Amino acid sequence: MSHDAIVVQGAQKEYGAKRALSGIDLTVARGTVHAVLGPNGAGKSTLVRILATLLRPDAGRITVAGHDVRTEADAVRRKIGLLGQHAALDEELSGRQNLEMFGRLYRLGARGARARSGELLTGFGLTDTGSKPVKQYSGGMRRRLDLAASLITDPEVLFLDEPTTGLDPRGRAEVWDSVRALVGGGATVLLTTQYLEEADQLADHVSVVDGGRVIADGTADALKARAGGDRLDVVVRDGTRLGAVARLLPDGATVDPDRRLVSVPVTDRMAALTAAVRALERSGIEPEDVAIRRPTLDEVFLQLTKGATA
Repeated sequence: MSHDAIVVQGAQKEYGAKRALSGIDLTVARGTVHAVLGPNGAGKSTLVRILATLLRPDAGRITVAGHDVRTEADAVRRKIGLLGQHAALDEELSGRQNLEMFGRLYRLGARGARARSGELLTGFGLTDTGSKPVKQYSGGMRRRLDLAASLITDPEVLFLDEPTTGLDPRGRAEVWDSVRALVGGGATVLLTTQYLEEADQLADHVSVVDGGRVIADGTADALKARAGGDRLDVVVRDGTRLGAVARLLPDGATVDPDRRLVSVPVTDRMAALTAAVRALERSGIEPEDVAIRRPTLDEVFLQLTKGATA
């Protein structure tokens, strides 16, 4: 058995004059979370739809769980689960009834659908709410139920297409916990997202997509390092002290008077933070905030796409 759950080689897809995928290459190892990161229109959802056999590629070789998506689509469908951007739940039915309906659609039979629904409600912490109509669920609960529905057949490979868009922090954390549990059980997850934080929390490997192709990949930390690495930010109470603060910090500090901010790239996070706090104390400068931050998604993406063609 191959160590790779997904292999994409030279995948292309056009919609009329618009090219959604431009020869994309991607490999996802079994038992891992692989995040595909990029802005709207980058080709993420098109890629997922092709992998899930909902679209046919115009060119390229693509296998999922060892099966070709074009010539063995039925075999692929038996191995996968898909969680799209929009919930596929009946608001009037209870959580249990929704899961049993999906089970019957997948031909588990009445008894098998009831048993599988019970397992999933327990596994996703929804047992107490299984009898309530979905319209009474919170956003996080709905998304967890939707995720449970995508697992009704216990798939080897799960596609999550921007699963936490629109959720509050609690709801996002609930979905993240569920994804971690799935991978801990041996599943492979391909996750598309616009959030670096989400990729950072969940992914073993990240591919950045723009213009329908992979422009960079690696671990989240490696990608952030390419975008400039960590920065030390100092916000002062007295804006007249910005110059003095900049002189206390390592070379390369930038000053933002409007935000009363001095920022400088650093390599050793804790050492830089400790040195800055001590230097400020010795100089009698009272900061409003001192923090180490990593690049935002915008900073990472802008850095990675410099010089990239559309």
